[in-house]
Amino acid sequence: MIDFTVTGAFLVGLMGAGHCIGMCGGLVGAISQQMPTQTKGNVLVGKLQFIVSYNAGRILSYTLAGALIGGSASLLSTLFSLDIYLLSMRILAGVMMIATGLYIAKIWSGVVQVERLGKRVWQVLGPIANRLLPIKSLKQAFVAGLIWGWLPCGLVYSTLTWAVAANSAQQGALIMAAFGLGTLPALFSAGVAAQVFAQFVLRNSVRMISGFLLVGFGIHTLYIAIAQLN
Repeated sequence: MIDFTVTGAFLVGLMGAGHCIGMCGGLVGAISQQMPTQTKGNVLVGKLQFIVSYNAGRILSYTLAGALIGGSASLLSTLFSLDIYLLSMRILAGVMMIATGLYIAKIWSGVVQVERLGKRVWQVLGPIANRLLPIKSLKQAFVAGLIWGWLPCGLVYSTLTWAVAANSAQQGALIMAAFGLGTLPALFSAGVAAQVFAQFVLRNSVRMISGFLLVGFGIHTLYIAIAQLN
C-alpha cells in the first residue's frame, strides 16, 4: 500500500503543476533573475544553480515534514488499538487522495480549504522568508527553499495525510520526497521560462486523466481499508 502511495504522491506533485506555479513559480522566477553578477558568464548555468539550490531546500522541508508526521503517527498509534488506528488513517488517506484527484481534474477544489491550517505557521515564517530577498547566494536560495517549503499548500497537506497513514517516519519522508520530486518539472520550467511542460500538464485532457488516476488510487486505498473490516 505504501509503495502505491509513493507513486500517487509523485503524481500529485507532477500533475499539480498549475497550483505549484501559482504558489512558487513567481518566487522561482524571481530567484533566477536575482543572480549575483559573477554567475552571469553563463546565464543558463547560473539560473539552474540557483533553482536547484532553492528546490533542494524545498524538497528537504517536505521530506522533514513527512518524517515528522509519519514518526508522530507511529508514536500515537501506540496509544490506540493499532488495527483501528491504521484503518482510520488509511480511510483518511484514501478520501484525501480522491479529493486531490478531483482538485487536479478541476471538478472540486475543496482540498484547497485545508491551506487555512497552515496560515498561523506562515505568519511566523513569512517575515523570515521575506528577509532573504533578494537572493544573492546559493546558500540563501537553499534556505529560502527550506522556509518556503512550509508555505500553506492544499496539495502538500493532502499528501501529508498519506504520511500519517504510512505510520512510519521513513515511509512518511519517502512519500513527501516523492511529492517534492514530482513538482520539479513545473518549477524548473517556471525558472528557465521553458513553458512546454507547464502547457502540457495544464491541458484539460491531461488534468482529467491525472485527476481520475488519483481518484482511482484513492478508491483502491479505501477498498483495502474496507476489506480489512471483513
